[in-house]
Amino acid sequence: MTSIQQLKRTSQLLQLERQADLEQYRQKVLLRSLSQRVKEGVTWYPVRLLRDYIGTGERVMIDLEKTNALDQPHSFQSGKVVSLFTNASGKPESQHVNGVINYVRDNVMVITLNGDDLPDWIEDGSLGVDVMFDEMSYREMDYALKKVIEAEDNRVAELREILLGADSAGYRSPETDEVKYETSVLNDSQLQSLKKILAARDVAFIHGPPGTGKTTTLVECIRLTVKEERQVLVCAPSNAAIDLLVDKLHQRGLKVLRIGHPARVTEQSLSKTLDAQIADHPYFHELRLLRRKMEQVRQKAGQFKRRFGHAEKEERRMLREEAKALKSDADMLEFYIVNDLLNTSEAICATLVGSSHPLLRSRKFTTVFIDEAGQALEPACWIPLLKSQRVVLAGDHCQLPPTIKSHDAATQGLARTLFEKGIEKFPQHASMLQVQYRMHESIMEFSSGYFYQHKLIAHESVKHELLRPYEMPVDFIDTAGSDCTEKQDTETLSRYNEKEADLLIRQVEKLVESIGATAWIEENITLGIITPYSAQVDRLNHLAEQSSILEPIYKFISINTVDAFQGQERDVIAISFVRSNEKSEVGFLSDIRRTNVAMTRAKKKLIMVGDSATLGNHPFYEALIDFLQQHGFYKSVYSLEN
Repeated sequence: MTSIQQLKRTSQLLQLERQADLEQYRQKVLLRSLSQRVKEGVTWYPVRLLRDYIGTGERVMIDLEKTNALDQPHSFQSGKVVSLFTNASGKPESQHVNGVINYVRDNVMVITLNGDDLPDWIEDGSLGVDVMFDEMSYREMDYALKKVIEAEDNRVAELREILLGADSAGYRSPETDEVKYETSVLNDSQLQSLKKILAARDVAFIHGPPGTGKTTTLVECIRLTVKEERQVLVCAPSNAAIDLLVDKLHQRGLKVLRIGHPARVTEQSLSKTLDAQIADHPYFHELRLLRRKMEQVRQKAGQFKRRFGHAEKEERRMLREEAKALKSDADMLEFYIVNDLLNTSEAICATLVGSSHPLLRSRKFTTVFIDEAGQALEPACWIPLLKSQRVVLAGDHCQLPPTIKSHDAATQGLARTLFEKGIEKFPQHASMLQVQYRMHESIMEFSSGYFYQHKLIAHESVKHELLRPYEMPVDFIDTAGSDCTEKQDTETLSRYNEKEADLLIRQVEKLVESIGATAWIEENITLGIITPYSAQVDRLNHLAEQSSILEPIYKFISINTVDAFQGQERDVIAISFVRSNEKSEVGFLSDIRRTNVAMTRAKKKLIMVGDSATLGNHPFYEALIDFLQQHGFYKSVYSLEN
């Protein structure tokens, strides 16, 4: 297929994904009654207004509290678009206002509202919040694909043919070799990656397996590129990923500007947002005075007067003219401030979709850096590529793929990323980071062999690091032949395994008892419990909360699905595989990249619980179990002490 045929195919698959996403939204929200939506976790109702205030960027913010006692899973998380509505009697359904969630904690949700004022019906009570469908992301991805398809005789067309067509990627002029690498924070493989990136004319790739310092390498590449180009665009598919980069770039002394809605930005990155930097600008005080004066004049013009003759009419006209002139002055000053910030920033950072922000529409960059490119949909990557001369993609296609809701779209090619395509086409422009600084070498060994051609090396600082000298680095507990059988939640269709969950929590309790809760707390030992299924997360959470042994160290424990642990690490990781059935079906576990992510979160201890009779039917898990047996990490459930 030609590059244009590939892009047209990708556009069709994106429409399939949009339809699947919208249908899920319709089924969960639009076609359900209020009580069903509440039960599904896509609506909070009733909620009460705790307070309203002006937040970052002069935006209206509200704190809401869920007033029913239900403690259940829900779809609300920071960055999501929501609709605040009233169900008060006599109020039409159109009584709603949209906003973006800043954060959700227990029964409290903080929302930044769209618009300048609180709705007048907010005091009427009977308030609720719905999750909204994110149409904007699809619109921007579709627009980018169309622009790339239409491109002729320009840099976008050249990059299209390099990445997807027959054209090859080149190198810059030989002078690049003379660049002084003023960095002492990189090892040899990281330095080789840096050299390749600085030498690349069109495209380069950083392949960063778990714990190999991909972010550190990328930050150094950005820092040295800024010295040469003055300004770069930095993107990632998620708010969490881009905020991590914002923080690291700031620590390395770069002047960073974070483009995006303040509600979607972490607290550490808030000061780098456009809204916050406008407020810190030397001319902001003058801008605020202009706006305040404009508002005063507007109010004066709108005041009611009992006697309203020609003189009063003329006075109102003049006041409105004055308000209009003040607004024009304020707009011009704000335009100057914004452009001053944009022009003086060294790294402009945004999510892939966020790089379509109107403020960046007409701006061009020599280089765009895309982090977590192994998790990024190809259409989203083309958004920043439209405004760039070359691209550096960093990621690991052996870890989590993009999240795709349409099975058809995924299997037909949407799950295949630009990073994966590019790294296969241009292996000479890619370099894999090889020294990992996270894991004991035994935790690393299987992944290194299966995914990374045995090229990973454990750094001396972690190579032999154990929780305790007597603790094995890896334990696999085999439930085969026992009655640890999986079940399916009738409502969510998610899988769970009650006896396996109970067994895993007992193993964690034994570990905590062997070390002692006091020592655990003093040493700040962190524990992550990972499972592929949300229904199993619920059961593990319930068991952990009920455990008197885990209660003293509960703040050191995180329990979640694999996706939530991407990019993170814990001293101890415990994995519940869940699947155990007569047909030996592994289902969701067949995406072995998720298991790679789960296992490589562990630093000093990895515990796995699963049924070898079910798992061993898949070649990956068969190889894993063979490895565990060969290295003495395998135990049958029947060999455990009660």
